[in-house]
Amino acid sequence: MAEISRNKARAIISKTLAHGRAAEMKPLAVLVLDAGGHPKAFEREDNASAGRFKITEAKAYGCLMLGMGGTAQRTRAEEQGYFFNAINGVFEGKVLPVPGGVLVRDKNGAIIGAVGVSGDTSENDAAAAVAGIEAAGYTAEA
Repeated sequence: MAEISRNKARAIISKTLAHGRAAEMKPLAVLVLDAGGHPKAFEREDNASAGRFKITEAKAYGCLMLGMGGTAQRTRAEEQGYFFNAINGVFEGKVLPVPGGVLVRDKNGAIIGAVGVSGDTSENDAAAAVAGIEAAGYTAEA
């Protein structure tokens, strides 16, 4: 099974942050998880609030555990709030169903990880993650 290397995880973070700076976003935090939900790399820009690690983790973790990006999770949460209440019970509150959590797929379409971004609007967080993932040569599913 393919996986995101440490160097690729760092490249995703670098490109995500560069996108955020170019778009004049608020300070971002970026976390890359492997397919098992384990951190590969994390960075929090200066002046990003201290709680950003947990937010990025919950955005990315939910993508992996549910096999869908944060945008699809938000839609489902709006339609089936009871389901996400139950999911957060199952996963001990580690799922945040909003944009900014993005699945990472390899060239064959296999899920090899997820990226969580937090700091700006959820939509901007997702756009930055997509830019970073695609710049690293992967397919993003926001």
